Amino acid sequence: MSSRPTTERRQPARQYGRRSILKATGATALAGMAGATVLGAGEAAATDEILTDVIVVGAGYAGGTAARELTAKGLDVVVLEARDRIGGRIWTDTFAGERIELGGGWLSPDHHLVAKEFQRYGLTNVADVMPTKSVMPGVNGLDALSPADANARLAKLFEQFFAGSEQYFERPNEPLFRKDLLAKVDPLSFADRIAQLPGLSDVDRKWLEGYFVAYTGGDNTSRSMTSMAQWWALGGWTMEGWEKQTAYKPADGMTALLQKMLTESRARVMLKSPVASVTSTATGVQVRLTSGRLFKASAVVMAIPVNMWKTIQFNPGLPAVHAAATAEGVGVGLATKMWIHLSGNVEAVYGMGTQTSALPLVIPQKALPGGGRLMVGFAGSSLDVKNQAAVQDAIRAYVPGATVVSYKVQEWGRDPYARGGWGLRRPGQLLKQLPAIQQPHGRIVFAGGDIASGWNGAFIEGAVETGFRAAEQAAAIAW
Repeated sequence: MSSRPTTERRQPARQYGRRSILKATGATALAGMAGATVLGAGEAAATDEILTDVIVVGAGYAGGTAARELTAKGLDVVVLEARDRIGGRIWTDTFAGERIELGGGWLSPDHHLVAKEFQRYGLTNVADVMPTKSVMPGVNGLDALSPADANARLAKLFEQFFAGSEQYFERPNEPLFRKDLLAKVDPLSFADRIAQLPGLSDVDRKWLEGYFVAYTGGDNTSRSMTSMAQWWALGGWTMEGWEKQTAYKPADGMTALLQKMLTESRARVMLKSPVASVTSTATGVQVRLTSGRLFKASAVVMAIPVNMWKTIQFNPGLPAVHAAATAEGVGVGLATKMWIHLSGNVEAVYGMGTQTSALPLVIPQKALPGGGRLMVGFAGSSLDVKNQAAVQDAIRAYVPGATVVSYKVQEWGRDPYARGGWGLRRPGQLLKQLPAIQQPHGRIVFAGGDIASGWNGAFIEGAVETGFRAAEQAAAIAW
C-alpha cells in the first residue's frame, strides 16, 4: 500500500471515448446530487472502455458510503446502478401528495454510525406517528387494546422468546464473540424457538407467530431467530430499545443522506447500468454491463443484495460461502410493503394479525390535511394486492368500515434488482457465513446490510458499516 497521504488525489484513471466525454460534460445531475456526475447506460458506445481505480456496483447506502470513503483516499470511482434511481432497497417516493418510503423507512438513536452521518450533513429526524389503539389477536378474532397494554404483554413475550441473548449476544456488534453459545441457537427458526417456550397460552402463541410472520415473509420456519435476537440485543435487551428501532424517520426522507454522500464523493454514478459479469485477474478487474459496455479497475465493490449475486457471472466463480449464501438467499422473498390511503376520520391504529392474516401488520401514518389517513401495511401470502376490494377487506379487520381511496405497493420479491426485501438470515447462516462472507475474493470486495456484523439486514446502519469496511479493503487492493 502506498505511503502517500490519503488526501492527495491521484491522476484520474478513467479513459472515455470521444462520445463519452461530450455526453459527460453535458450530463444533468440527479436532483440533490450536484457534485456527482450522473450518466445513463446508453451515454457511451457499447465498445467504449472506461478505466477507473475502483468500481462500485450498487448505489445504495453501502455503495454510497464506499464511494465517498474511496474518493476521500484519492481514488477515482465509478458507481454502476442497475436502476434509474439511487437507493436500492431504500426508495423515497410520493403518494397521496405525501413523501413516503417504499423500502426501509425507520431509524433508531442506537444507529450510531448513521447518527454521526446525520450530524456531518446537518440532517434531522422526526418522531413517527404514535398509535392510539392496538388491535391484536384474541381468543376469537382480533381484540382492541391500549398501546400501553399491548406493549406490556409483548414485552413479557419477547423477554421469554429472547431469553439467553444477554449471553449468546453479549457483544451484539461482535456477533461471534460467544460463538460457543450460538451453536445451540443459530440453527433455530422462529417456529422452533416458539415451540421451546413453556406455558404459552393459545393467544400468546398467536401473538408471537403473528408478530414474527410479518418479518419472515409468511414462513416462521425459514428464518433464524438469532437475526432478530441480535436486534433485541443491539437495542439493549429491553422493549424500550426495541420500540426505538422504528421510532424515528429522517425529516428529509430516507435517501437524503445518501444523496449527500454521493454528492461529496464526486463519483461518476451510472444509472440504468445492470452488471452481467465480473472478471477478476492478477492485475485488475473487468465489469461488463448487460449492454456490453466494459469497465476496468483495480478493484470492485459489490454493494448489492446477497440475493442478486447469483444473477451475475463471476470469473472465477464465487467462494463456497458466497455461492451458498446467494443460492439460499438472505433477503426475504415475500416482502410486500403497501401504503394505503383511507378516507374519513381514521384513528391511528396499530394492527397485528395471525400467521394467516392477509395483512399481518398495519402501522399508522399521518392524518392527511384534507381528511383521511395513510397506513403502512405488510401483505401476507393470501392477499391479492392487485384487488382493491381484497385490500379493503384486509384493512377492515383492524379498522372496521374503513374505505380505501387508493394504495401503492412495492413487491420486493418481484423486484428484478433486489429479489427480496430486508435481510433476515436463515437458520445456521450466521455461523456459516461470518466472517468469511465479509472477506475479499481476489480483487472483489463485498458490502451491503445483508452481511453486516451489527445491524444486519433491515437497517441502513448495517449497510453503512459494511461500506466503511469495503472501502478499506478496496483501497488496499487499488493502491
